[in-house]
Amino acid sequence: MELSVYNIKGEDTGRKVTLSDAIFGLTPNEHVMYLDVKQYLANQRQGTHKSKQRNEVHGTTKKLKKQKGTGGARAGSMKSPVFIGGGRVFGPEPRDYGFKLNKKTKRLARLSALSVLAQDGKVALVENISLDAPKTKDFLSILNGLKLNNGKKTLFVAAEADKNVLLSARNIQRVKIATPVALNTHDLLNTDTLLLSEDGLKSLEQLYTTAE
Repeated sequence: MELSVYNIKGEDTGRKVTLSDAIFGLTPNEHVMYLDVKQYLANQRQGTHKSKQRNEVHGTTKKLKKQKGTGGARAGSMKSPVFIGGGRVFGPEPRDYGFKLNKKTKRLARLSALSVLAQDGKVALVENISLDAPKTKDFLSILNGLKLNNGKKTLFVAAEADKNVLLSARNIQRVKIATPVALNTHDLLNTDTLLLSEDGLKSLEQLYTTAE
């Protein structure tokens, strides 16, 4: 698959770059993508939920009424879950929702997500972007030139994190900046356009074609 290289004004430079089939030409594996996204979302959960059991609530343990002769069920403590204000049975406890995924599984998931974007025509290539100062207006003008400031999600991938670019883009809705190392399957599948800088593409190919 070939991509045209655009400059920051959105003009076609006339150059074309061939995407690596080892990264963008795989048959997507939906199950491993599901697992990787599931792990990502699980890791976002704080897991701090907690309810009090009967040994933690405040209340008397004095027997409420005599055992027999009342015509009702036996009762021994106000802390019993059957009473209002009593403890909760099998309530939530603080826990970690994270789970392990093999390194090769995560790698295949990300390559599958990249291949999905390529097959859907959602990958664009732009010359390296550098800003002299952090200005949101300047980054917006680049997006406008590339016709990406249309309310849809854009994931911009550069070889290295540029402070001025990060500061210029952080207040723009539906725009996210990442480096190849920080890419994850969730962000790849949750974007409408994957915008790669030339150096970002080289870094991405170097990262995923390096022998493990």
